[in-house]
Amino acid sequence: MKESFTKARVKVLHGKLKAAQKEDVMREFSKGKTDLLVATTVVEVGVDVPNAVIMLIENAERYGLSQLHQLRGRIGRDEHKSTCILLSDTENPDTIKRLKMFASTSDGFKIADADLKLRGPGDFFGHRQHGLPQLKIADMMSNMDVLLDAQSCAKKITEDGSVESDEFRGLRAETRLLFAKAGSADTVVI
Repeated sequence: MKESFTKARVKVLHGKLKAAQKEDVMREFSKGKTDLLVATTVVEVGVDVPNAVIMLIENAERYGLSQLHQLRGRIGRDEHKSTCILLSDTENPDTIKRLKMFASTSDGFKIADADLKLRGPGDFFGHRQHGLPQLKIADMMSNMDVLLDAQSCAKKITEDGSVESDEFRGLRAETRLLFAKAGSADTVVI
């Protein structure tokens, strides 16, 4: 890698570095003492270098749209124009479509919506990392308005305290059971 950028000051940032080493690398990059930072996704969250303007994401097909959006968010934080380059040798038409969709917008809500439709939210109370959850009543994709209404009602009864009334005793019991099956009963207060 360094052979390609013989005049550039290059540093590497990855998760196996000790915290102090990571801080040193980021401090040098932030102060302009490093021209080119080669990093793993450890750079995804919390890195704030306003003058960083170019990002190349190798093997972009391996990342979800939301993660690509997080990575792209690390650049273009100043008045200078920024460019994010997605590098992929995939020939999968669905993957190409997904990456083109990502490249067409910087709207995080549109990207999250597309990611949800493509990968699904996973399984909150289980081990599945992708795919739509197995809902017994609603279909995540075609009943979104019903699910949003349910979310609004849940928020209302928890915020105004009415969930503590006898009327919602059954709901509280079912919620405790659901979290107990997931092994999280001791972390939920309902």
